[in-house]
Amino acid sequence: MTGQEVELLGPAMGRFGAVAALALAAAGSALGTGAAGAAGIGAWKRCYAQNKSAPFLLVAFIGAPLSQTIYGLILQGAIVKAAQVPEAFPALIGAGILGGLAMGMSAWMQGKAGAGACDALAETGQGFGNYLIAIGVVETVALFVMVFIQGSLSAAV
Repeated sequence: MTGQEVELLGPAMGRFGAVAALALAAAGSALGTGAAGAAGIGAWKRCYAQNKSAPFLLVAFIGAPLSQTIYGLILQGAIVKAAQVPEAFPALIGAGILGGLAMGMSAWMQGKAGAGACDALAETGQGFGNYLIAIGVVETVALFVMVFIQGSLSAAV
């Protein structure tokens, strides 16, 4: 590839990495909220069938994986900013795909943890704080990915 081709193609390819970061993080959020949402609905149904009050707090567990979409959006912005350097595009594609995938997996696993939390809280009515802490630990993976990739991008540009 000639220098002129890199200069023209580089920013566009870098933006591909930015889109990948958001899309993959959002896909994980969809999987996570879907898993937690299905469990929440099942837990509420069980409460109604037993004539128990259905805890509205399950919504916190169901919605928790949505934050990874926000992290993907933040990483997308950092990658777009770094895409001004044409030679950086291979690294930006990698950062977007791998960062988005890691954040998406975090969201999916957070949803699975949220599903367990929905079941446990609906069954016992206890432990909300403990369940939220467990979900927060899974969230930390996505935060680390976002921050460390942004730091790498800042150092490279």
